[in-house]
Amino acid sequence: MRSRQDVWWQALRGAAAIVFGLLALAWPSVTALALAVLFGVYALTNGTLNLTGAFSRDKAGKARLLLVLRGLLGIAAGAVALLLPAITALALAVVIGVWAVATGVLEIGTAVVVRQHGRGLLAVVGVLSIVAGVLLLLRPDVGAVAIAQVIGAYAIVVGALTLAEAWRRRRSAAKTERHAG
Repeated sequence: MRSRQDVWWQALRGAAAIVFGLLALAWPSVTALALAVLFGVYALTNGTLNLTGAFSRDKAGKARLLLVLRGLLGIAAGAVALLLPAITALALAVVIGVWAVATGVLEIGTAVVVRQHGRGLLAVVGVLSIVAGVLLLLRPDVGAVAIAQVIGAYAIVVGALTLAEAWRRRRSAAKTERHAG
């Protein structure tokens, strides 16, 4: 039962990433203030969902610790973006870049620790997070429009991969239930 709930939380995280990505692409000329608020809401939501998932019964040890770290990192990045919304596009790019790199490293760590089929998708999400973060950190001066486009595309890809992993986990659980029954 709890595993099914975890799949839905993961699917919700994926859907939230896609919605955030579409909003960022739909309004690429959005101001740094609006982008900071959009990112802050997304990061807080993602962080909260990671923390919620960390305390499911089937999570323990390193897997739980990595999810807690991902959750706290998301909440911290979201809080910075929401509490300091007047930061410039340059500062926002640095905050988001650092967050994306750190999240990517933790996602890869989770993929290594979690011994289940399909963990490769989580590793791909981690690599994409690192690449997007590094691009933002290398060129934080490109402006709010380019930042919105990079973040939007990144969020859509990560959201789609997260949804794909949730779908894979759901199908795997259903297959296990059919064979058990």
